[in-house]
Amino acid sequence: MIAGKTYSSRLLVGTGRYRSDAQMHAAIAASGAEIVTVAVRRVDLTGKSGPALPDPKKYTYLPNTAGCYTAEEAMRTLRLAREIGGWTLVKLEVIGDKVTLYPDMLETFVAAELLVKEGFQVMAYMNDDPVAARKLEEMGCVAVMPAGAPIGSGLGIQNPLNIRLIVEQANIPVLVDAGVGTASDACLAMELGCDAVLMNTAIAEARDPVGMAIAMKAGVEAGRLAYLAGRMAKRDYGVASSPLSGKVAS
Repeated sequence: MIAGKTYSSRLLVGTGRYRSDAQMHAAIAASGAEIVTVAVRRVDLTGKSGPALPDPKKYTYLPNTAGCYTAEEAMRTLRLAREIGGWTLVKLEVIGDKVTLYPDMLETFVAAELLVKEGFQVMAYMNDDPVAARKLEEMGCVAVMPAGAPIGSGLGIQNPLNIRLIVEQANIPVLVDAGVGTASDACLAMELGCDAVLMNTAIAEARDPVGMAIAMKAGVEAGRLAYLAGRMAKRDYGVASSPLSGKVAS
């Protein structure tokens, strides 16, 4: 549940980097995702030009501020999205470094606080910092989105401990955003207790995007089931799976 609305899929996907519009549509459909994120600064939300976006009647659009490097840029971009389509559920992303694409948390805090006051339902992209996550929740964000690794890197979750700490303290949804490369990465995010996973490049740049979308859907579902089931304790030594008592004499 995000901002009071319930979704059946825990996988969110993007619309960029696909080889064709047809491939994008097929992959998004195969993923089972219900929320599709679109970069306001790179995509024409009116549908008059650029790629043919998925049907807004079928999917929830999540406008994002990809490419913004200041709080002011991000706020202006999201105000524009609201003006165009009335969207208030948004992904806030304020980049602080052009090489790693890690967020500028000071600018993120400024933008988040002001956007919440203006009535936006803010899902905030952030680094994997439990303290920053708590601050964003206190500001009124509806979800926090810690990076598993740099955007588009495909490296997988680099700091599982911090992701788990964020999950343990959060009273709002936690979504791993960025760094996922394959289905096992998505599965791990869910096994750590995350509510969902957002990805784009991992599917779009796969050799077979539709096949990878199906794999990601399965990975998210498997990880969630494993988290709910509760994994066994890790041990340093082997333990026989069958009891030794009552053993039949040889």
